[in-house]
Amino acid sequence: MSTQACTPETSAPRAAVKPTLMSTVKAYVALTKPRVMELLLVVTVPAMILAARGLPDLWLVIATLIGGGASAGSAGAFNCYIDRDMDRKMNRTKGRPLVTGEISDRNALIFAWVLGIFSVVWMAIFTNWLATLLTALANFFYVVIYTLILKRHSEQNIIWGGIAGCFPVLIGWAAVTETLSAEAWIFFLVIFLWTPPHYWPLSIKYREDYAAASVPMLGVVRARSTVSLQIILYTWATVASSLLLIPVAPMGWTYTVIAFISGAYFIYEAHKLYGKAIRGSEGKPMRVFHGSIAYLTVISLAMALDPLLPAWNQFLPVN
Repeated sequence: MSTQACTPETSAPRAAVKPTLMSTVKAYVALTKPRVMELLLVVTVPAMILAARGLPDLWLVIATLIGGGASAGSAGAFNCYIDRDMDRKMNRTKGRPLVTGEISDRNALIFAWVLGIFSVVWMAIFTNWLATLLTALANFFYVVIYTLILKRHSEQNIIWGGIAGCFPVLIGWAAVTETLSAEAWIFFLVIFLWTPPHYWPLSIKYREDYAAASVPMLGVVRARSTVSLQIILYTWATVASSLLLIPVAPMGWTYTVIAFISGAYFIYEAHKLYGKAIRGSEGKPMRVFHGSIAYLTVISLAMALDPLLPAWNQFLPVN
């Protein structure tokens, strides 16, 4: 899942150079897929603020981020272990620690299990049973449902596998309220619908990589124009679902204005990619990929700011 530049493939693992403590630490950090982890944690805090309709207990936020981060890191490490055969065939993943030999398969698997068990125990001690259960389910869904079952066998892998990326919202919400209300499920829906137009541009850009590894990503098994059209449909659905929060939460002017503007930008980029595709050009799929990250980050921040600015938001009629 990482988009970091990869080192060229070598004929043998890097065993000639003795690893330093720093290089070993960096290798284990890379195993957790920190960029994916960062994105997941970005939505957790706004969910907690929205659930509390203000600032939640600081220690609860820190504890939830630690547990959620450990769970996401564990899932990333399991994914690297399971997909190590495919990673050796793709240019964009040849720099991962299990491919280069910086970490042994056995140590990676132990690391993944330790992080996963720690995350569940940590959440059980410092949050509540519902947040703990959701933390365990998130790891299970990403590792078993997505990585082991869907990724190698279905072009719908990202759609249903993306559910794992929606769990941080529910975990954060449950940590604060010990329940899951309609607002939490709407935020869940936003991320569920956002995941395909986030990852499918990546499958267009790295089509040859995924094909070499026999991964049936939509960008491999379908024409570029078909994938781009699907991106448009899911982008519109994402933006529409984000607007459901306005009457349901309800949200104020801060979120409303930002959701409309950022949504319009996301939709524009998706249509632009499709326009290029139907004219036979690849366009700039990574622009949509990075734009999707910006979109989710912005509306998540808007969700966090909205409950904290009551003086401004009180002028919206729904409040």
